[in-house]
Amino acid sequence: MTGIQFVTDEKGRKVGVLIDLKKHGAIWEDFWDGFVSESRRKEKGIPYGQFSSRPA
Repeated sequence: MTGIQFVTDEKGRKVGVLIDLKKHGAIWEDFWDGFVSESRRKEKGIPYGQFSSRPA
């Protein structure tokens, strides 16, 4: 796949990835949105009425 490069350690294990954002920016945004959503899954929510009445 073009636009994707894996970074390896001294033993050849994949430890990172470089993504060409000009080529794969939309896919990265979808991945990032999912990651952020999952990281916040256990956070306590705010009721809509309380949220909508807060000053901007």
